Amino acid sequence: MSKDNEQAGSSNNDKIEEQLKGKTLQVYMYMIKRKEPVGVREVQRDLDFSSPSVANYHIDKLVQLALVGQDEYGRYYIIQKVQVGVLQAFVNIGGLAVPRLSFFAAFFTTMLIAYVVLNFNNLDVFAIGFAVAGAVAFWIETLRVWIKRPIS
Repeated sequence: MSKDNEQAGSSNNDKIEEQLKGKTLQVYMYMIKRKEPVGVREVQRDLDFSSPSVANYHIDKLVQLALVGQDEYGRYYIIQKVQVGVLQAFVNIGGLAVPRLSFFAAFFTTMLIAYVVLNFNNLDVFAIGFAVAGAVAFWIETLRVWIKRPIS
């Protein structure tokens, strides 16, 4: 890719990251989770916005960012999935946004349990200490990211 294309892509990502916040991000995440075209009133009802015009405003922002398109029935759908801001800390699995760190937390927890079960008569305090510290640290960070997620 040429330097001009990289700069254009970088400035576009900067623009998306600047605009994709708050309720706009909430609408975007809702649409990703739904996996099917949605109408303005549907977004307004499901996200508890005060009026359809609020939902329409945020959908229009997504259309201007070329993240969302409109079908022939006036319903909106995701054109492009982007990983900016808080979205970088999540991976989509079956429509559910899961914190990336949860995989490491589960790995450390599983390894700790396996170590204790397989070496019950010959446990090393340092190995258990490091495994517990790793598991606890990753679970705490997973919880922090989960609390900051854009949509419930």
